[in-house]
Amino acid sequence: MHEHDVIVVGAGGAGLRAAIAAQEEGADVAIVSKLHPVRSHTGAAEGGINAALREGDSWEDHAYDTMKGSDYLGDAPAIETLAQDSPEEVIQLEHWGMAFSRDDDGRVSQRPFGGLSFPRTTYAGAETGHQLLHTMYEQLVKRGIEVYDEWHVLDLAVTDDERPEDRRCHGVVGYDIQSGSIEGFQARNGVILATGGLGQVYDHTTNAVANTGDGVAMAYRAGAPLEDMEFIQFHPTTLPSTGVLITEGVRGEGGILYNDEGERFMYEHGYANNDGELASRDVVSRAELTEVNEGRGIEDEYVHLDMRHLGEDRITDRLENIIHLSADFEGVNPLEEPMPVKPGQHYAMGGIETDENGETCITGLYAAGECACASVHGSNRLGGNALPELIVFGARAGHHAAGRDLGRAEIPTGKRGDWEPGAVDTPVEPGSVRPSGDAVADGGTAAASTAAQSPTGLVERATEEARTHVDSLLANDDGRNHSEIRDAVQSTMTENVNVFREEESLKQAVEDIRNARRAYQNVGVADQSRTFNTDLLHTIETRNIIDLAEAITLGALARDEFRGAHWRKQYQERDDQSWLKHTLLSWNDGSPELWYKPVILEGESKKYEPKIRSY
Repeated sequence: MHEHDVIVVGAGGAGLRAAIAAQEEGADVAIVSKLHPVRSHTGAAEGGINAALREGDSWEDHAYDTMKGSDYLGDAPAIETLAQDSPEEVIQLEHWGMAFSRDDDGRVSQRPFGGLSFPRTTYAGAETGHQLLHTMYEQLVKRGIEVYDEWHVLDLAVTDDERPEDRRCHGVVGYDIQSGSIEGFQARNGVILATGGLGQVYDHTTNAVANTGDGVAMAYRAGAPLEDMEFIQFHPTTLPSTGVLITEGVRGEGGILYNDEGERFMYEHGYANNDGELASRDVVSRAELTEVNEGRGIEDEYVHLDMRHLGEDRITDRLENIIHLSADFEGVNPLEEPMPVKPGQHYAMGGIETDENGETCITGLYAAGECACASVHGSNRLGGNALPELIVFGARAGHHAAGRDLGRAEIPTGKRGDWEPGAVDTPVEPGSVRPSGDAVADGGTAAASTAAQSPTGLVERATEEARTHVDSLLANDDGRNHSEIRDAVQSTMTENVNVFREEESLKQAVEDIRNARRAYQNVGVADQSRTFNTDLLHTIETRNIIDLAEAITLGALARDEFRGAHWRKQYQERDDQSWLKHTLLSWNDGSPELWYKPVILEGESKKYEPKIRSY
């Protein structure tokens, strides 16, 4: 068994920043990651980091833009924390040597981004995430922080107290991809989940193949509520053939969207009369799909993004990698012709419920980055707000887990404070197919028995349960292949739980996911080896995909309104009277429980009053 003060699961931007912060507090910290740190998906982030750095800008304006962008479903304490801490974190990155783009006067460059009232998006060309990841990895190496590289975390070691609010996390169980061994990792102070996104729930996504929502699913099964899972961001500019992201920075620099009739439709069809292409992402994505659905799309699939008028020098200086992405994946040289683009799944606004310090309702369990929901983004994330979330809340989680007093959190977690029960009408019963206690197939409880008296015994018990689970999967070498089941889930999510949502389609998705759960009962692993067994790992990840697809769909079916990224055909208005609240899902012995808690609109010095969101 391995033992450390703080264990960070995941080595992307949030995980690296959390580990550095915990080490700064004097903690013995280690990262456990299924990928080498510089292969983490943070490296694919292109656009930039929002921070109020210049005269004429302020953290208050950044906070207001973020709250408006969230369609008033963000929590003010989290939003204001993001806006207040982001400048200091960006300056820290610059001091660590991050190669930000510079203006002629030597200042760090900032560009306009969608939904912002000031050009506050700091960037490094169109590869900001890549630069951020390598900068923090240098700090990791410099500080000698231990990394368990290519260890896939299978489960959390959490006590099985009846109320999640009474549970405690003592560690994790990891699978060494190289050797095939399964071992426990005990955390004396805390576990920080920083496992990133869940894009593989969909078949057209900007996310990497590794983004299967592992941390979100593990926390869910261990009792931590999931918050606002229905809110999925579809980025308006992805390449049609692959889902590869074309940064919002193209539009920030002046790129223009055209339909098949050569119209600049964001203006000419009235989707965003003021901001045009730089309206919020949900607005632009719906506009593009509306153009396609009404017959004005190109090849009935996509629209054109044109940046030729910016000139070769400016494009090469600020957006060089976009030239290569377009040419390599679509065969289009954007210096000479417009790029084909369409919306693709990009980001999950929802995730593991946390407070503004990154802590969940389970003592000792933290989450930061895309896997977490504080909630900063509410129902829609503004471009440029993901990377500051990584560094701001990664740092706070690391400091808090290592013992720094950050003050009393203003955002309650779990069933503390005000909350109300919820219900959703589904055509089939969601959740576990088999009775609770059988975790082989559909993600039963990850909480280990308190019969193991000590934290060490608890981790050992969870490790043995994980070994039994993996042995059972390997024993069935002629069962259903995980890829068939995963494909079925991805197809129904893309077809039925996409940008435009209808009640019958959502119910169809619930049924399809139920069928996938049944099929997973007989899932098999053809590869019987113990080393570098990607067949086994993808089978385990598919279980997570099933759980999260269901959570997204249940939230979408329950929320009878149109807010942010959540569009319902039957409900075309934002309903603040009934739905100014967060959707929570708890996994109770295999049965998803729906409940709600109010949005916190009271900030440090003002209350954010919901207004019509127009651009």
